[in-house]
Amino acid sequence: MAKKDKSVAATIDLASIRERIDTVDREIQALINERARYAQQVGISKGKLTAAVDYYRPEREAEVLRAVLERNEGPLRDDEMLRLFREIMSACLAQQEPLKIGFLGPEGTFTQTAVYKHFGHSVRGLPFSTIDEVFQEVESGAADFGVVPIENSTEGTVNHTLDMFLTSPLKVGGEIELRIEQHLLGNMAGLQNIERICAHEQSLAQCRGWLREFLPQVELIGVNSNAAGARRARDEKGTAAIGGEAAAEVYDLKIMVNNIEDQTDNSTRFLVIGRKLLAPSGADKTTVLVSTTGTGDGAGILHSLLQPFATHGVSMSRIESRPSRRKNWDYVFFIDIDGHAEESPLKEALKELQENSSLFRIVGAYPKAIR
Repeated sequence: MAKKDKSVAATIDLASIRERIDTVDREIQALINERARYAQQVGISKGKLTAAVDYYRPEREAEVLRAVLERNEGPLRDDEMLRLFREIMSACLAQQEPLKIGFLGPEGTFTQTAVYKHFGHSVRGLPFSTIDEVFQEVESGAADFGVVPIENSTEGTVNHTLDMFLTSPLKVGGEIELRIEQHLLGNMAGLQNIERICAHEQSLAQCRGWLREFLPQVELIGVNSNAAGARRARDEKGTAAIGGEAAAEVYDLKIMVNNIEDQTDNSTRFLVIGRKLLAPSGADKTTVLVSTTGTGDGAGILHSLLQPFATHGVSMSRIESRPSRRKNWDYVFFIDIDGHAEESPLKEALKELQENSSLFRIVGAYPKAIR
């Protein structure tokens, strides 16, 4: 009899919990709609703006998401809570009109995954075949923002993206850090049926150790994107691909082996590009493009560039040199610095740097990636 009573009590408790969950769900839904109405009022207060990009404030969004992290006490992980709030903000903004985001396509690439991580899914993604096209479409206004890769933790800088800033007026409006999980994709019965693997050269390089150990006889073919490789794996007998879950879903492939990348902490950093310089968000990074008027060896040139940062106690996170395209053996430097270009002490350091430079441009001042 006691055993039966215990079972009845458990049933009653479970029913009570489910009823409470239903109540909470109703409250959450009501609050989300209330937030959406407030977002509408913000839009009305800004007057007759013409497009979604006029309402979007990346610096404000970064402030909101950092506050989400600060007050999160679990049990949901920080990344899960961030994803939920990004989607809520994305849906609220899309009431006006979905943002149009150009990205290095085609569909199913890691760059598309980065778009959704940063902007949420209530945007209109516009895949383009080259980095140049992404820049061109954002410049023309056909896309509100663009997302392009800038560096990988194991393979280094995407130089073509850096070089675009030498001639483009666009600004960096954000950064996205994405954990890259490379999977072996295909529709064959087993590894022994794989004759060739088609993937982007970067992905082949990131998985070279695993491929050498487990598929040493298989032909490796570089293509212009992992999505292109996934298309071939879908259409060609004996062809497998390398890519993420998005590529497997888009091209209807099986994940034959998970996580074949050689480095478990393999990550790629992406830049958000737009047409405006952003206001400070409270935790920012600034990127400048600069070339010195000084002469002498490389060490002397670098010293003259970096001295203002040391003088004002400003920290750098990255420096890259690229040919300037002005004359042979002339270089420009891209420098990432902690802080916003309009705030002290970085503002004073940049003023000194500009006075001693033959070329100086603020490429962007934007919120740091929120992890």
